[in-house]
Amino acid sequence: MAWRRWTGLLLRNPVMVKELRGRMRGARAFSVLTIYLTLLGVFAVLVYIAVTESSTSVSGQADVGEIGRTLFGGVVAIEMLLIAFLAPAFTSGAISGEREHQTFELLRATLLPAHALVLGKLTSAMLYVLLLLLAAIPLQSIAFFFGGVSETELLLALVVLSASALFFCSVGVYFSARSRRTLSASLLALGLTLFFMFGIPLLVGTIWLLAEFSLDSVGGSASEVVMLYGTGAALCLNPPATALLTQYLLVNRHTAGLFSYTLVNGDSVTLIAPWIPFTALYLMLAGVFLILAVRRVHVVME
Repeated sequence: MAWRRWTGLLLRNPVMVKELRGRMRGARAFSVLTIYLTLLGVFAVLVYIAVTESSTSVSGQADVGEIGRTLFGGVVAIEMLLIAFLAPAFTSGAISGEREHQTFELLRATLLPAHALVLGKLTSAMLYVLLLLLAAIPLQSIAFFFGGVSETELLLALVVLSASALFFCSVGVYFSARSRRTLSASLLALGLTLFFMFGIPLLVGTIWLLAEFSLDSVGGSASEVVMLYGTGAALCLNPPATALLTQYLLVNRHTAGLFSYTLVNGDSVTLIAPWIPFTALYLMLAGVFLILAVRRVHVVME
């Protein structure tokens, strides 16, 4: 089958094998993994202490389910923040680093095509990021002891984190292919990543406020539907907003697919859980940046 052929070619990619072996044989990979898990563990303890004290002071006893949900959400949030910084950092020197170390000419002399070089660099970095995500699952699973968190939430959180990591790694590879210096590639990749993480919510909030005043004068359900779908589409580009809205639907609506939303006039519209369009959009964007990186490397290698 075709997928087996592509999987075999990917696993036999010499660049991926070389990069992955070099990454895992050094002390840096295990140092990053240790620091990553330590930060997650410390944050989880702080969230547990804060939520327990807050619940006890308000109601006299801690809400066990609320502790589990908050702890799980906090761990996923800090994971997402760390991945946003680590994923582009792992790939922003993929191509530019070869130029700086004057080894890119050796790659040009081989029969290795541009797409194999780019895919090998991307795959090696993505596999290490997946290792970080899988290593954090035990910390997320602590929330099961308190309740309030289902296996579906754990699975969807892993999907959102993996899609985000793939997109951020692809961004790093693209800017590494078009930049001659790793520093400039890192700054460009980090800047775009931070825009998707923090810039989009600010932009959506500003547009919402401006559009609310203009649409209030028009009125009607049509304006509300436009605002609803427009805001939802924009928020599906933001990983934290997608994770929060998906968790809200799972907890309050008990659904991870289609659901109905009631408008002000009483009409209802059908919406889709944000993790579905988010995953599709981020996979598509990752493919676009990957294709652009391959084209850039192909031009340089000619």
